[in-house]
Amino acid sequence: MIIFGTKGYLYQLAILTLVCGQCGNPSAHTLRKRVTKFTLFFVPLFPFSTKYATQCTFCGAEQKVTEEQAEQLRAQAVGQDGQGYGQPQQQPYRP
Repeated sequence: MIIFGTKGYLYQLAILTLVCGQCGNPSAHTLRKRVTKFTLFFVPLFPFSTKYATQCTFCGAEQKVTEEQAEQLRAQAVGQDGQGYGQPQQQPYRP
């Protein structure tokens, strides 16, 4: 018997101050990276899906971004506060 499946990881890459496209308020937005990995016998082996998104902390609206846009936003976040995050927080998620 072979046991396989998937496991999701959620990384918070940065917090930015942006104007929300949904509610129009200038508020903090979290830049997140979702990675889904294939597991075999509950051991994560390799990632097969990576998605980036920003989420408004005021209204909760989420907007998907490309990897290139995520890197630009992350560089912008480092420029805003003069320092970047150390290690991203790793949290499993359930879709």
